[in-house]
Amino acid sequence: MSLSVKALLETVVRAADDKRAEDIVALDMNGVSLLADYFVVASGNTERQVQAIVDEIDDKVEEAGGTVKSIEGKKGSKWILMDLGDVVVHVFTPEERANYKLEQFWQDAPEVDVSEWINE
Repeated sequence: MSLSVKALLETVVRAADDKRAEDIVALDMNGVSLLADYFVVASGNTERQVQAIVDEIDDKVEEAGGTVKSIEGKKGSKWILMDLGDVVVHVFTPEERANYKLEQFWQDAPEVDVSEWINE
């Protein structure tokens, strides 16, 4: 069973939210980049929380029938990148995220409304 790109995106956002990721942003990369259909950027307040968010996304994507192609960054990292094929996930500590400013770098990409997948 193959997971649709939208279902994969929703799974990622919900999993990140389950581990209390902050400032979750999904960017529609169609027509902007050939790397992926969507980029998801989220923050964890500590390196430990960053790892917990990544672990939860990894588990939930595999449970849903998706594939995690690779994870770049190791335990204790301030920035971990997950390649899920059509969705690329960046989980940062707030300081690292402010430093790299990925959302500004990809400002041509429209933001996807993920509010219905996030518990306020």
